[in-house]
Amino acid sequence: MAFAATFSAPAQGQDVAYSFTWEGAGGYVMQGGIAFDSDRPGGRLVRENDVQCFVIEGFRNGEPIGRWALGQLTEETTWTLTFSPAQSAFVVYGPMADMPQAWNMNGFGENCGDPGFGFNIGNFAQDLCVDGELARDSQIAPARPFPATRDDGYVFPSDGCRSALMLSHLDNG
Repeated sequence: MAFAATFSAPAQGQDVAYSFTWEGAGGYVMQGGIAFDSDRPGGRLVRENDVQCFVIEGFRNGEPIGRWALGQLTEETTWTLTFSPAQSAFVVYGPMADMPQAWNMNGFGENCGDPGFGFNIGNFAQDLCVDGELARDSQIAPARPFPATRDDGYVFPSDGCRSALMLSHLDNG
């Protein structure tokens, strides 16, 4: 399965995009992209409802292990995101943020689906969920920085961006 082949749609309109790579323990790596409206108020953190496009893809020892994209979001999905444009980084665990990231994964690491893939930063670790189970051997320190790189040319997969239909379902649903 080649994940790169699934990328087909650029970020929409006036979105600002970032790409990122997270390196966990045990040979685990996660790569992805995030885009949000450039017209949002400056200086404020980007939260999950601000995100227009998002995708993550996981690998272990170079082999694909799963992916999750914003188009897969449902009302049951665990979805918390906190990004600091001023620091070009995702917020990590600290006194003011006990679980700043939960991308298709709760704090127990058992709700990413089977098959499924998710990521979480909580008070115990930064870690992955693979096929409905916590990948304990992916765990790293919860306060380790998680930077991102401005990348307005990042190309998102067709399921990586919010659709008007999905937005109306979640907002009115």
